[in-house]
Amino acid sequence: MGRTSGRVPWAKLITGNASRMTTSAIRAWSRATAVPTRPTLARQRVPARRGDWLVGLVLGVSGTRRYRLFRPAGSKFGEKLPLIVMLHGCNQDANRFAACTRMNVVAARERFLVLYPEQDRLSNPQGCWNWYDTTSGRANAEMALIMQAVDQVCVLYGGDRSRVAVAGLSAGASMAALLAIRHPDRFSGVVMHSGIPPGTAHSAFSAFGAMRGQRRTKTLETMSSWPTALPPPLMVIHGQADAVVSAQNGRAAARVWADAAGASAVAECERQRGNRYSMTVTDFKREGRTMSTLVQIDRLGHAWSGGGADERFSDSQGPDASRMVWAFAARQFARPDSRDAARTSSVCEAT
Repeated sequence: MGRTSGRVPWAKLITGNASRMTTSAIRAWSRATAVPTRPTLARQRVPARRGDWLVGLVLGVSGTRRYRLFRPAGSKFGEKLPLIVMLHGCNQDANRFAACTRMNVVAARERFLVLYPEQDRLSNPQGCWNWYDTTSGRANAEMALIMQAVDQVCVLYGGDRSRVAVAGLSAGASMAALLAIRHPDRFSGVVMHSGIPPGTAHSAFSAFGAMRGQRRTKTLETMSSWPTALPPPLMVIHGQADAVVSAQNGRAAARVWADAAGASAVAECERQRGNRYSMTVTDFKREGRTMSTLVQIDRLGHAWSGGGADERFSDSQGPDASRMVWAFAARQFARPDSRDAARTSSVCEAT
């Protein structure tokens, strides 16, 4: 009895310390990502922007997730529209991310659906996608729910399964890339904005180190399921002044993706529109097709480039990332008879 009672306090102490350390790491992540820019109007509703702002819910073995869907006005029964999946960052939800990116404005003009899956606060108190937690299965469970939302939108709202792309900000960017790695046949392209490459971290502790650029990124071959197929093309958008997620992560993401596709870097180009921040673009091509693109934006911090002026995690002075996301996706959606044109087109050639 004496030995047993003597061990229990130690077990409780170890368990308590581990719990406190995990909580501390999560709070550190939250503080780091909670970079104030401009005041957020928390109760402001996102305008539909000439379309429908719908709410949906998916249910799986690992729980439920709510989503928002923008559907452009004038959608006809039986019409198949392209679909862009948008994954928010920490301390955001679907409404705030839609307002931050203004993607609905682009979707209304170009006529495509925008799906905004929403992380559950019970799964992560700060609303971050658990992209790094592949060991316990949390990341896989969240991916399954996101894919279920994609399927539901395609069935109920006319999403075209052959024209689906995924994009995300910060933790959402990392989850977007992980989705493309695990489901390469389901996505035509993926966009990472200010994120960390999957495989760089496996816990909250290592994710915090990865944010600082202190961890090495694994090659995609060590974590992908591609036997012969090429990965879907990737675009990386990252601010050179990002003090939350090191710009080194953006460069690493573009490089490992290019390596997996057997693509090589071509000459850089610089672009600037008016008084917006300038950007440097590097394309990585294979047989004339751009497989990976790195967009490095001067003076941009940890914020969606060219987003809403009054939104948190947004910088309206940057080039319009939402327009870049759609232009990138549209090139990937090009039909086979126009593939030759799509092969040679890039951000440098399209801006």
